[in-house]
Amino acid sequence: MLALKLALVPAFLAALTVAGRMWGPSVAGWLAGLPVVAEPIVLLLALERGPSFAAQASAASIAAIAASEAFNLAYAWTCRRLSWPLALAVGMSGWMAVAMLLTHLPRSPALAVAAAGVAVAVSQNGLPRVTGHVPAARLALAELAVRMLAGALLTLAVTTLSASMGPTWSGLLSVFPLLGIVLAVSAQRAHGADFVALLMRGMVIGRGSFAAFFAVTAALLPGYGVWLSFACASVVSIVVHGATRRMLDARRPVRARSRDASSPETSLRQPVD
Repeated sequence: MLALKLALVPAFLAALTVAGRMWGPSVAGWLAGLPVVAEPIVLLLALERGPSFAAQASAASIAAIAASEAFNLAYAWTCRRLSWPLALAVGMSGWMAVAMLLTHLPRSPALAVAAAGVAVAVSQNGLPRVTGHVPAARLALAELAVRMLAGALLTLAVTTLSASMGPTWSGLLSVFPLLGIVLAVSAQRAHGADFVALLMRGMVIGRGSFAAFFAVTAALLPGYGVWLSFACASVVSIVVHGATRRMLDARRPVRARSRDASSPETSLRQPVD
């Protein structure tokens, strides 16, 4: 399972890089909302520690969306004025602060969903808005290789930590902003702060499928076992993600969508409202 994750995460990062190049940062961020990283971690927890433990971790994973959005907000605003090391430090401070608060949240799926919903609403309104064109520069193969290596190393670190902790921290760490860190830092270095803002706005829209996946596993794991629960959750997640694509399209003007479909030299315009 670990070998699968070490291969899956870099491959997914490469796919997101291509998506950002072809269709723009909003689409890349939206795709990053899929539970590609967290799902194998929680599946491993279910197989090793049992369905009940994984159900609790799933509920914590939903609440952990709040911590990930804290990272996104802190990074997106800081990177507009500071270099990426400082922006990363501020973003990680935001994640840690909210994660610590979430450890005191009662173990209730309803409260987890509420925390995630509030965080998504805050990000939707609080992330920097971009009104100009944001072209995606060509990414060198060396930069792509660095992204993939960073993703593999972060996956190894997060997996090692989550395997030795209780359900709450295991769930929180399964939603550690692994993709967010790699994508945000590399996007700031290669494309600039506006690209980061659009990327993270796309992530907000993609959170729905993530929350749906873990809401299903939290509900089904205690009574229906691992494989049926994860199969049902995967189907629901894909359906929800498809539905949120309409939200993504609705936020992009017709001219921007036409450019995305006809040219790899991507540029997007984010609506003011």
